[in-house]
Amino acid sequence: MSEQKGRLFIISAPSGTGKGTVIERLRQLRPELYYSISATTRKPRDGEVDGVSYYFVDHERFRELISSDAFLEYAEYIGEYYGTPKSLIQDCIYYGKDILLEIEVQGARQVMALDPEAVTIFIVPPSLEVLEQRLRGRKTESEEKLHARLERARLELEEKSDYDFVVVNDDIDRAAEEILSIIDRTGDGSLS
Repeated sequence: MSEQKGRLFIISAPSGTGKGTVIERLRQLRPELYYSISATTRKPRDGEVDGVSYYFVDHERFRELISSDAFLEYAEYIGEYYGTPKSLIQDCIYYGKDILLEIEVQGARQVMALDPEAVTIFIVPPSLEVLEQRLRGRKTESEEKLHARLERARLELEEKSDYDFVVVNDDIDRAAEEILSIIDRTGDGSLS
């Protein structure tokens, strides 16, 4: 075991806010941060790779993983499941590695209850109009799914006050730098 426990950093944001892009930039700037890869039942988007972007599994396999208590947290989001594999997170914390968890609000609540020392960061879009433009720009969903994502985003934005920090993603580099500053400032265990 490491002399110092690893720290857990939870990053949440509504779909389309750009959290994946910000986290990718964070990982370039600070490659020693461990990034937890989630499992999901949704289909891969163009360019996504199994075991790198997500662990892509079907609904039946996901339910088997739930039954075997393999997830730190899991949640259903717009008809698909997402979950964080438990064993790797526990190992990283034990061996002193800091971990980034990119999870949605439901899952974040579960992890906050399990680990009150986790540092929580909520990424918001500059506006709901920008969020809608980003989601439409993906061209990956039907109009019905797009409206469901926008409605879900409105509800999730109401929960940002439950997080330790809120970061506006108006510029990827600036947002990534702000999150790194939070990580560095909270290294002593303070949330100032």
